[in-house]
Amino acid sequence: MDFFDILTLIGGLALFLYGMNVMGSRLEKRAGHRLKPLLEKATSNSAKGLFLGILITAIMQSSSVTTVMVVGFVNSGIMTLSQSVPVIMGANLGAAITNWILSLSGISGGSFFLQLLKPSSFTPIVALIGVIMHNFIKKERTRDVGGVLMGFAILMYGMEIMSGSVSGLRNDSSFTGMLTVISNPLIGVLVGIVITAVIQSSSASIGIMQALSATGAITYNIAIPVIMGQNIGTCVSAIISCIGAGKNAKRAAAVHLLFNVLSMLICLPLYFLVYNLAGLTFGDDAVNPVTIALINTIYKVVSLAIIIPISGILPKLARFFVRDTKETGTITLLDERLIKTPAVAVDNAEQVMFSMAHDAVSGVKDAIRLLDSFDEKLSDTVRAKENQVDVYEDKLGTYLVKLSAGNLARADSRKASMLLKLISDFERISDHSVGIAVSAEEISEKRLTFSNEAKSELKVIIDATDECLDLALSAFLYNDLGSAATVEPLEQVIDKLREDIQARHIERLKAGECTIELGFVLTDIITSLERISDHCSNIAGCILEMSHDDLKLHESLHNLRHSGEGYDKLYDEFSKRYALK
Repeated sequence: MDFFDILTLIGGLALFLYGMNVMGSRLEKRAGHRLKPLLEKATSNSAKGLFLGILITAIMQSSSVTTVMVVGFVNSGIMTLSQSVPVIMGANLGAAITNWILSLSGISGGSFFLQLLKPSSFTPIVALIGVIMHNFIKKERTRDVGGVLMGFAILMYGMEIMSGSVSGLRNDSSFTGMLTVISNPLIGVLVGIVITAVIQSSSASIGIMQALSATGAITYNIAIPVIMGQNIGTCVSAIISCIGAGKNAKRAAAVHLLFNVLSMLICLPLYFLVYNLAGLTFGDDAVNPVTIALINTIYKVVSLAIIIPISGILPKLARFFVRDTKETGTITLLDERLIKTPAVAVDNAEQVMFSMAHDAVSGVKDAIRLLDSFDEKLSDTVRAKENQVDVYEDKLGTYLVKLSAGNLARADSRKASMLLKLISDFERISDHSVGIAVSAEEISEKRLTFSNEAKSELKVIIDATDECLDLALSAFLYNDLGSAATVEPLEQVIDKLREDIQARHIERLKAGECTIELGFVLTDIITSLERISDHCSNIAGCILEMSHDDLKLHESLHNLRHSGEGYDKLYDEFSKRYALK
């Protein structure tokens, strides 16, 4: 093997790793939005979790990505530690599928059918179809499928190039000498761990060994320990991802590591014990890509058969190694590990946004209650909710900006854009809740009393704003387009109420029935209520525009106000319902 063969090997390896990454990312983009609902269903029993781990890893083409995602779910509270165990074990088996695909490179034979199965025969066709779908068809789903086919073609070309470049090692004394060292089982395990830790993909590192098997120098007794080490090495990604995470996320990563270490500690001695006692001799026979894929699958299945009956010990061991400590700081709202699966990350961000919306709306309702009877504890609750909404705004804004920079499917990109637009509206609603609470505190401290007319008018605009908040919240939480379409005419009624109340206050002021000080407080309150309704209108308008695949909010509201009889009818109904006496 000369210098140019080494360059060819490096080029083949680069294509191989890149193709695997492209194929996995495009598959995730198309199927990622279904992952979280599947996970939620799978948490009901271990069998579902095991199957789900296999399925997701088959889609993602990487057990490392699946386990990193699970660590993120545990850290965010989407899954418990116990629920993560079967998913992690399933992911371990699901990774074997990739190597069966790669084993096609080892097909040999002269028949026409076998020739068709060889990558060198069908990969050019797959590549051509992928290029056509990706470059000449505008439909996003078709382009992503084209990307998957292109990634697969690049992957298989890389595999072919690597296999061809190492064929000359068959008679290389230095290479065979190195393999003699690796034939020591413990060194073989260590080599498998190191290679996989560097590449951070057991499927890729086993694929490299499949390519090296073209030399005819890789034997069973070399391949088996190395494969066991490669399954341990893939845990590095999860271990790295849990740095800075909560203790349960670290325990999930520990479960992944413990599963693979226990599997190796049980299976490796068992293999050599049976091999020697039975007097078997196949250990020095050469393996090929198909044999390596078979060894990997058998090892994973045997591991599951051994560990599943005692799987309850894994969380206990994880808790032993990752002890309970007094954790400081707030609960993780959004875990950046989930950005590796953008569709799941967008969904998680939406769930956090729901909490933000609830806190903003309930904060306003609590503040309104203070106007009738001021209570210091309730006032503190309003401020606490506003502070929490500020935290949501900061975390969500940063998270969604990072997420939007990635390769999102169109639907996920639209949802992320909508959430970014709505963050400021919910935050401003929360700010106004504090403004109302401050006015209530001023009324209590100065012992101010509104006239009966002012109380009656204030109740009308409060009731209208309360309904406006409920409609906007329903529109956001349930994508309720009916509620969304109702918000704008009600907001216009609230605008008119504020003007009318201010005019009536001026008349009472002229007649000496009210004071300037009370007038300032009243104006602050109704202004806050009117601005809250403005933000409700923005929220509803955004929901409506999302239903039409657009985010031109001001144009949408303009069109809604001039939409004819339906809008006018709603406006008249609200005007009558919230009429001042």
